[in-house]
Formats: sequence, C-alpha cells, structure tokens
Amino acid sequence: MKASVFSGLMAALLPATVYAGDITVYTAYEEDEAAAFLELAKTAMPDINVNMLRLSTGDLAARIIAEKANPQHDVIWGFAASTIVNPEIADTLEAYAPAGLEKIPTSFRDGDNKWFAVTGYMAVLCVNTERAAKLGLDVPTSWADLTDPKFKGEVVMPNPASSGTGYIQVSSLLQMKGEDAGWTFLDQLHGNIAQYIKSGSKPCNAAASGEYTVGASFDMRAIKNIDEGFPMMMVVPAEGAGNELEANALVASSKNKDDARRFLDWTLTPEAVNAYYDWKAIVTLPGGSLPQKFKDAGLPEDTNSVLHPTDFAAAGADRDRIIAEWQRRYEN
Repeated sequence: MKASVFSGLMAALLPATVYAGDITVYTAYEEDEAAAFLELAKTAMPDINVNMLRLSTGDLAARIIAEKANPQHDVIWGFAASTIVNPEIADTLEAYAPAGLEKIPTSFRDGDNKWFAVTGYMAVLCVNTERAAKLGLDVPTSWADLTDPKFKGEVVMPNPASSGTGYIQVSSLLQMKGEDAGWTFLDQLHGNIAQYIKSGSKPCNAAASGEYTVGASFDMRAIKNIDEGFPMMMVVPAEGAGNELEANALVASSKNKDDARRFLDWTLTPEAVNAYYDWKAIVTLPGGSLPQKFKDAGLPEDTNSVLHPTDFAAAGADRDRIIAEWQRRYEN
C-alpha cells in the first residue's frame, strides 16, 4: 500500500482534531471581577480561546472608536450603557438576541437588540471613619455634605473623561439638579476636591488606606474594602445613587461570530448569573441572592429603592458635551 493512501486511511480512522475557536473580548469590568467571570466562561466553553482586553471605560471607548474602520474585537462585554449608545460605537454593533434575553426587562436592553445589560453598579461614597474621627469630621450622608469647607482637600473623585464611574457621578448630578444648578453644585464641590483620579476604584482605595477621608467611587469597591477590614463605611448619597448599566454586544465585523454568539449566550446562563450576584449589586436577571457581606456593608436588600432613575440615552447623547465642559472648568 502506498504511503499516501495509508496516511489517508489512518486520518479517516483517527478522531477528528477539535480546533479551538478564537475570539477577542473588550471589557471595562474591574480587573478582579473580569478575571473571575472569564475563568467561568473558559470552563464552560473550553473549545473557545477567549482573549480579553480590559481598559477603563473612557480608554476603551477611545480604542473602539480609533479602530472603527478595522475592529480588532468580536465582543463588547461589561461596557457602560451610557457609552455604548455613542453612534461611533453603536454603528460597529450587530443586532443579536441571545438565548434568555426575554428574561431581561426591556429597560435594560436596546430596543433593536444591539446591546443588553446583565449587570450594573451605583455611585457611593467611601468614608474612612478613623480619619474622619481624627479630623473631627461628621460622616457625610449626601453629596451636599461634601461641599462643607471642612472637607476641603479631603475628597477624591474619578475623572469622568477616563472613568465610567466618574462620568455617571457627574451626569447623574446634572440630571438630578438640572444643568444650571448641577454645574453650580459641581463648582462648589470642586473647591473641596484634592484630586481627580483616572480610575473609578482608586478613590475608594485611597480613602480605605487613609490618604483621604472620602473617595467617591462605586458600590462593589466599597464592599470589597469593608470586607477586607479597612476602617471604612459605604454611604449611599441621600440624593439617590447615580448608576450605570454594563452592556454586552456583538461586533458586526467579527470573523468569529458563531463563537462570539456562544460567548454572549453564556453571559445569560444560570451559572453566569449566580457569579454576577457574588460580585455585583445590580443584576438585571433573577437567580441569585444578595450576599451577606453586601448587607453587612450597608447595601439595602432592594437596591432599586436607592437608585436615582438614570436616563442612559441622555447620558450617552450628552457625554462629549458634558466632559468638554467639565474639562474646561476643572482641568488645568
């Protein structure tokens, strides 16, 4: 028997080689939660090689827009809903309705199925109780409290140009108060700000370590720091908590759409949903329950009761204008 014929017969008899699919996912989830979710995804889909790039919301948005003519990713995962609606980003997406989409309330997904959100976060204040006591400061209960001259140099916030958390804080304050009153309030608050930090989590970390008394941040970073034993408490502002949804979407130019769709399907599975409840205060799908450490940190059982009703479409449409005005006023 000729070698070539023998080789062909052997190839036919041997099991077919299973080649892994390969997708690239862009995410703005925090590094620790993104790593935890990704590990679960890879376990559930071992035949797909998932490459993940994690950047803050502003940096990721800039990258997606810069690559618009030749996108390098297949999936957007855990990305600010107020940013994904930017036409320069929305135009790169393809409608897709993953299995289980009907379980997500319509207010948490795009009407044309270009994106859907399974998680979200709310703005909170991280307060170092030891530093507050040392300086004779009362624990603030609201954004308004932070304009007291006693807090001058004791407050840090995320920069809204780079941080999704920072942007939703500014945007929600403007929505709560109206544009004119909102900017007047932000002017007053600016007088007490020690610095604006690029990341949404670092202001909370800076407060936890005792560098400052108050770090404007988001719920899960506060809960994590409290759980780790830092002398800190989480304050949901009395005005209501600004909040952001974290959206998932299929990239229209993807050359790996079957695997990209499988990944998006996985994000709605019970396994994924249970994991979200371990990490996120806002989950748009039923399934899990609020962990005890969330309650111990002060998060109410019904998080909807403390959320300010955010207009995500307006936040997205106004983003460039608001950031430009914020930079004009507060960046040297």
